[in-house]
Amino acid sequence: MIELYYWPTPNGHKITIFLEEAGLDYEIKPVDIRTGDQFKPEFLAFSPNNRMPAIIDRAPADGGEPISVFESGAILLYLAEKTGKFLPSDIRGRKTVTEWLFWQMGGLGPMAGQNHHFTQYAPEKIPYAIDRYVKETGRLYGVMNKRLADNAYLAGADLSIADMACYPWIVPHERQQQNLDDFPHLKRWFEGIKARPAVVRAYEKGVVLATTPTVTEESKKILFGQSASTVR
Repeated sequence: MIELYYWPTPNGHKITIFLEEAGLDYEIKPVDIRTGDQFKPEFLAFSPNNRMPAIIDRAPADGGEPISVFESGAILLYLAEKTGKFLPSDIRGRKTVTEWLFWQMGGLGPMAGQNHHFTQYAPEKIPYAIDRYVKETGRLYGVMNKRLADNAYLAGADLSIADMACYPWIVPHERQQQNLDDFPHLKRWFEGIKARPAVVRAYEKGVVLATTPTVTEESKKILFGQSASTVR
């Protein structure tokens, strides 16, 4: 049994997609980031960056004590290695999947996240910041589009954890001021993943939790008001 500490955000959706695709038994433990669940001591004990998702594997492969994992990319790698799914065993295939996984973690996620912040949530509209992150998001879409021109999926012919990492960050493309018609290969990939039954099920898991918007004027104080003193 996998315990998934989760809220329906792009990073949270990555993990439910994997779990549904792999057919693993799991239980969702909601972490309501709107109200500050991510700062509770019992959560920080295994997710020290006060971010979800995180997991606890109650039945690790070595048969030992439960294993906790935080950071969505690390979770995807852990689960892929545990199950032997969505991560090739050969050195070249594994290399390619991890390249695109790390590309998402270091590029697409952070840049799209800043895009969301400055276009949607910042208390004042800063044209330079908006232009900077909208353009960089578009550049990254272009990188994906070029890659997918000759590949069914980001790492080649087969679905992998790289696709699972990237897809949830493309879902809000309109909020990111991106038009998928400008990226036909990316659009084909996106529509194909969107239609997968496991992906549909994964997103349905979040619907029952996100009955109100995650980011409100009240929750902004929790989500965007952190500093070093928060950690201390």
